[in-house]
Amino acid sequence: MAVQDGPQDPPRKEPGCLRGLVALVVFIGIVYAIWWFTGGKDGDDEASSAPSVSASATGDGGGSSGEWKVGDCGGPDPDRAPRGYRAFDCDDSEATFKALKIMDGSILPAAVQCPAGTDVIIEVSMSFGSDEGTGGGIPTDTVCGRNLSDDHPGDAGAGGGQLVKGDCVAADVKEIACDRAGPGDLKVLGLVEAATARCPSGTTDPIQLTIVVGRPYDTVCGRGL
Repeated sequence: MAVQDGPQDPPRKEPGCLRGLVALVVFIGIVYAIWWFTGGKDGDDEASSAPSVSASATGDGGGSSGEWKVGDCGGPDPDRAPRGYRAFDCDDSEATFKALKIMDGSILPAAVQCPAGTDVIIEVSMSFGSDEGTGGGIPTDTVCGRNLSDDHPGDAGAGGGQLVKGDCVAADVKEIACDRAGPGDLKVLGLVEAATARCPSGTTDPIQLTIVVGRPYDTVCGRGL
């Protein structure tokens, strides 16, 4: 007669399956990073309208050490058009922006979150080889720049730059200028990672975003207008 044992624990996944899954995720991340830095990304990510543009190598920075520093100015580099940027004296007519903040570079483009007021994001990379105008290379720094002109699309509510607290978005989470927002649109009260933080009080429409590797938030805390 067969003996019936008690309730059995659910079968555990073999370690080999987990290792295979981790390896697959790492491989996909590497392929994505290579695709990005070889010019494969032309459009904007969800919840961000900031241009991601290549800059000159670290050696073309504005300081005496050849590195970018807060307060340095820069502008388009005609020798590396259309995506190249270089340092200029702030009183030079070719200068178009001033560095608000210098952040570490990242192979994950969504991982860098510049402060409010950033109008242009310059990805500084070190290129190897003769063709430095292709936008490739190893990322070294990210320059968060503010226009020297009176045009500041990166200000909170202005409708441009990366998404920040104080911006407005449409129902599809596309950033819009707050002075053009209407019923059905949302005011951004915060950007949080749902696993570690909660939306602030006053939030009526928390919006869970699709997964983007490296992005420091996954939820837009919105208040209906």
